[in-house]
Amino acid sequence: MLREGIIIATSRKVVRSAIAVAGAAGLVTLAGLGASAASSGTTSSALKLVSGSNDVTLESIEDYGVDLDLGTHLVAGKSPIEVRATRASYKDPVVATRYVNGKPKGTLPATDFSGMKKFLHVTITDAKGKKVVDRDQTVCLNGEGSRTRPDAPDTSPYPEGCPVNPFMVGAVWGLQAGWSVNTFDWDNSQPAKLAVGKYKAKVTVNKAYRDYFKIGAYDSSVTLNLTVKKGDSCGGGHDDGCIAGKTAKAAAAPKPNAKRPTGKPSVPNGPKPDLRPLPAWQISVAPGDEGTPNAQRDFLQFSANVWNAGPSPLVLDGFRQHGKDLMDAYQYFYDAKGKQVGYQKTGTMEWDPREGHTHWHFTDFARYSLLNAKQSEVVRSQKEAFCLAATDAIDYTVKNANWHPSNTDLHTACGNHSSLSVREVLDVGSGDTYVQSLPGQSFDVTDLPNGTYYIQVVANPEKRLYEASTKNNVSLRKVVLGGTTHHRTVKVPPVGAINAP
Repeated sequence: MLREGIIIATSRKVVRSAIAVAGAAGLVTLAGLGASAASSGTTSSALKLVSGSNDVTLESIEDYGVDLDLGTHLVAGKSPIEVRATRASYKDPVVATRYVNGKPKGTLPATDFSGMKKFLHVTITDAKGKKVVDRDQTVCLNGEGSRTRPDAPDTSPYPEGCPVNPFMVGAVWGLQAGWSVNTFDWDNSQPAKLAVGKYKAKVTVNKAYRDYFKIGAYDSSVTLNLTVKKGDSCGGGHDDGCIAGKTAKAAAAPKPNAKRPTGKPSVPNGPKPDLRPLPAWQISVAPGDEGTPNAQRDFLQFSANVWNAGPSPLVLDGFRQHGKDLMDAYQYFYDAKGKQVGYQKTGTMEWDPREGHTHWHFTDFARYSLLNAKQSEVVRSQKEAFCLAATDAIDYTVKNANWHPSNTDLHTACGNHSSLSVREVLDVGSGDTYVQSLPGQSFDVTDLPNGTYYIQVVANPEKRLYEASTKNNVSLRKVVLGGTTHHRTVKVPPVGAINAP
């Protein structure tokens, strides 16, 4: 996603890795494959490891290496595999618990929010038998997959991918019954340095997970013939349609215009959204752009996220005032069954024509300030209007969390200059990250003395939005400024056990 001129969406590498599957036109499902996957559609095991082909070809990118997408998959048996990962506080480790029929059934081996750590072990040997790769691999159950037999459910309820925000609270992973998932995770992979040539690759489920899921020896290991050939890297920047070996999706058209609500406005009792700011992260000090007056000044840059802990989504509609670059904004309210039961005018949305923006912003969603050691404000960010979109999964274990939020990009969430109306949603369990890197949004610290400061993030600062609680609308992140003018430094102490400067 492009946020104020900064790409902050997935961390996928801009490279290609082509897989040539011998004897098959493509891998849509695993049914009908050769001996390595012959029983994948009828497995009685909870999980099994299979390969799409015994022969795999990968590309080696100069100055990068090879992405080890070996075409191996996990297949669920008769029942879905569901895992919920949580941490009690930022001081505590992540605990991943398997659920069966809605009930907890024990914890998985050590893991974090990126997925099942060290689930697989990959060994690659060259033509002389020398081991050239020997590494563990994380597996995300929410990765790319499809059903492997015709009687399997035709849809999966589980989220897509295992994106990680450093201050996540809870995640849900799942593999639908009879479905497969590619074991390669683009977001958590490291390329391997392999010369062009022929290799043998062995992929094995590590013992801790073999024992946990009771996976037999035949179902827990595959051996592949690997060919590495020279490949071409992608070029042209983030929008050239070449992202992690796939064609980037075309921008979705803005949603149809909605009609203004009718009837008497009301704010009924019942579920409301609960907006909570996370501690700031990605904190650094840098000068302004070269060739501008800001090049002689020092700016404290950071990322910040406000998320919705629910139990109700934040739904805002903007309706354009005739002939103006301004919309009237309305918040909608829903009962416990999700039926709309009320609405109320909550402010305005304004058109932002600046480069990197060009969309509709809701005003007064959050406020960013730099406080001194006594927690008095010394600098305030000029950022005060926002286009809302669910950019980050923060806690998908909270009540009514939506595992498939629909407005995750600015094209569908924020409209264009010709829009008569827009709908902006921050769904339950998700947050919206903004990168404060532009002068005016970041903090000018050129003339501030060295010492302790706090980055303060305030959600709903003017209380224009109706919430379940406003007692948790402030977060603070301690920073320590040092150095000299144009050579400023910043130290960021950890938050509990999370060292995310």
